[in-house]
Amino acid sequence: MDEKVEISILCEIYGKLLTEKQEEFIEDYYNNDLSLSEIAENNNITRQAVRDIIKKGEKKLFEYEEKLHFMKRMLNQEKRIEKVLSELTKIQKDYSDEQIASVLENIKKELNCLV
Repeated sequence: MDEKVEISILCEIYGKLLTEKQEEFIEDYYNNDLSLSEIAENNNITRQAVRDIIKKGEKKLFEYEEKLHFMKRMLNQEKRIEKVLSELTKIQKDYSDEQIASVLENIKKELNCLV
């Protein structure tokens, strides 16, 4: 997985555990595509200070994930749901019974809400 995407997901999961500035700067840098200079200018601090705050925040995010594994579990759950959806689609195509098709469609809708 791309590191930018990974940090963005980690921030979504654990962002509230960071300092307000760490969360804000990581959000601006990774999700709002602002440069270090732009963030520094917006906050009247140096570019180096912004970089330090972001790096400390990133380190914390990876430490939280290493201990709690929420992202890993979430991604595994999504893969498993996608596999089940794929299997349900195969069953739905192979069987013509309308009741089975209806039940399978309801199950697929429920699983899609979880992804």
